[in-house]
Amino acid sequence: MLEALLLMLVLGSVCGVLLGIASKVFYVWEDPRIALVTDCLAGANCGGCGYTGCGACAAAIVAGEAGVGACVVGGAASAAKVATVLGMEAGAAEALTSENTCTGGFRAPEKFSYMGVNDCRAAYLLYAGAKDCAVGCLGFGSCVKACKFGALKIGPEGFPVVDVEKCVGCGACEKACPKGIMQVRTPSQRILHMNLVTDRLAPCRQTCPAEINIPKYINHIKNKEYDKAYLTIMERNPMPLSIGRVCPHPCETACRRQLADDPVSINQLKRFCSDWVFDNAAPVKIPVAPDTGYKVAIVGGGPSGLSAAFFLRRLGHNVKIFEWMPRLAGMIRYGIPEYRLPKAILDRDINRILGLGGIEVKTGVKFGEDFDLESLVGGGFDAVLFSIGAWKHASARIPDEDKTKGVVPATIFLRAQTEQGVGDPCPMGKRVGVIGGGNVAMDCLRSSVRRGADEVYCLYRREVKDMPANKVEIEACHHEGIKFMPLTTPTRFITDDEGNLTGIEYLKNELGEPDASGRQKPVAIKGSETVLPLDTFVLAIGQTTDSSFADKEEGAVTRVETFKGSLVVNPDTHQTAVPYVFSSGDSAGPPGLLVAAIGGGRRAARGIHKYLMGEDMALPSTRLRVDARRMKGHIPGTMFDSIEGVERKGRIGQPELEAGSYERQHTYAEVDLTITEEEALKEANRCMRCCLTCYNRDV
Repeated sequence: MLEALLLMLVLGSVCGVLLGIASKVFYVWEDPRIALVTDCLAGANCGGCGYTGCGACAAAIVAGEAGVGACVVGGAASAAKVATVLGMEAGAAEALTSENTCTGGFRAPEKFSYMGVNDCRAAYLLYAGAKDCAVGCLGFGSCVKACKFGALKIGPEGFPVVDVEKCVGCGACEKACPKGIMQVRTPSQRILHMNLVTDRLAPCRQTCPAEINIPKYINHIKNKEYDKAYLTIMERNPMPLSIGRVCPHPCETACRRQLADDPVSINQLKRFCSDWVFDNAAPVKIPVAPDTGYKVAIVGGGPSGLSAAFFLRRLGHNVKIFEWMPRLAGMIRYGIPEYRLPKAILDRDINRILGLGGIEVKTGVKFGEDFDLESLVGGGFDAVLFSIGAWKHASARIPDEDKTKGVVPATIFLRAQTEQGVGDPCPMGKRVGVIGGGNVAMDCLRSSVRRGADEVYCLYRREVKDMPANKVEIEACHHEGIKFMPLTTPTRFITDDEGNLTGIEYLKNELGEPDASGRQKPVAIKGSETVLPLDTFVLAIGQTTDSSFADKEEGAVTRVETFKGSLVVNPDTHQTAVPYVFSSGDSAGPPGLLVAAIGGGRRAARGIHKYLMGEDMALPSTRLRVDARRMKGHIPGTMFDSIEGVERKGRIGQPELEAGSYERQHTYAEVDLTITEEEALKEANRCMRCCLTCYNRDV
């Protein structure tokens, strides 16, 4: 017995020695910080970090292969703990959230009956799925099963719905979707994204010059989620209160609902939502990216400049706006009358933009006189954006138009009455004529009525139906007693001995052959001279940018090319021949829609951001380019010309002050009013939520 015990003791000692030797030979050292870092992570083992689990992620962080914020679930709190363990600074990062880009669901027709496994990846293997839409959601919920945080569900219409409060941006849903419908992005990535031909876009959204996600915000309104609708609008349009009052809504021209009855009142819904949120909700928090340390100077505080400032700040850059007028907003303040856009409403939009912080403003300074490119660069600015607007009026080419008292450009006429003490003195008589057929001309005509003119005339060289002004503005002029004189060409001013205007002589026109625009060219009828008694004549035939500052003989600005008053830019990046100089809005091309200026501001912000960060500035070759004026360039097949099964429900009318009332004719009270909540819900329910091939057939 004793011998056996001794034998066991000897064997145990030998094994112990051998194990000790083996532990030394085969020892693998593990950094003790890995365990500490693992404890700092969320412990979800979701794979959102790109590693197989939390242990592997911790090892990568300690090894320097991943950042301290690699755990997307733990977020900033986890990053701060990891940074403390490693003796580093966590810094700041943007939150990732998931988004579903398809709203087809049960509405999309099927090519065949699929009877296989209820999994999107399995179904996709058979001819890319049974759905007729090649890029549409298959609806089996593989993304829902992949989400470990309950942030996804298949909604009643058969497509995934994201709960942004629960979403941690782990990316599991994106990996599980075989069609790339689920996308995980930061707010900055969403700002930088431009519409692509490969995107899933409704016709209205394709047509919007600002690229607003129209179906999404209308669906939020339908569900009474007004704050979410507002945030959706603000992703592309930082001035929704103002644009909601003056936008000519080309998106409604593309609305497929009109095939059944009338287009959805998209602009009225945008205005309702923006007004409601401002009047009833707490300030909506708008995310801003971590500070990049770069500074951008914006010359011109009009709508495009303000838009660029908003998006540049959201991308993390510091901005300073230099404006030559006393207050911000440019033509939208000094050129649009109060009855269309109350300036208190405009100021709400501006204050919301400036409320982001990191945006400085200096007014009353003019480029070329008070500062120049060299002083801006010397002041530490890394990029400069020109957004100076179109303040220079076009000539009517009538002899003595600059000398005749009572002849005034539209820009001065409107500016002088917009704000007390601003602009040149502009007395107005009792018989007013306005030459032009655009919205600016309509503003001058309707303003003349409110200023007390007895007779107001609109002179236009073609027919009324050829006027480029919004039809609602032309109708409003009729309601307010304005007289239209189509097929008219003024040729001479008639004055008294002191040079005061007493009338104009004009020729009557007839329409000849089509010109380059496709419209019939007006031809003057010889011997048709007629005199119209007038004491005020307003020139409203167009404006251009005053780019004379680029005509200097020295300095970097001389390398900025100009063409017909505009700065020459790359249309995708808005960059000029001087790499750090950009331009947007009217100064980057002929004057256009205000909503287009908003969109141009975001594109310019994207170009500047890419330039500053040293990234590729070019847009993808699949960039969607829609001509909103001519309704061309839409994604093939999306402008379907027939719809089925849609119940006829006419659109809600535009509420307005009563035509002929004292308040409308003699004050600057806002004419167009906001629809009620009940009307907004009714109108939102008319939206068919179109996409590439499908739409609601039960609205």
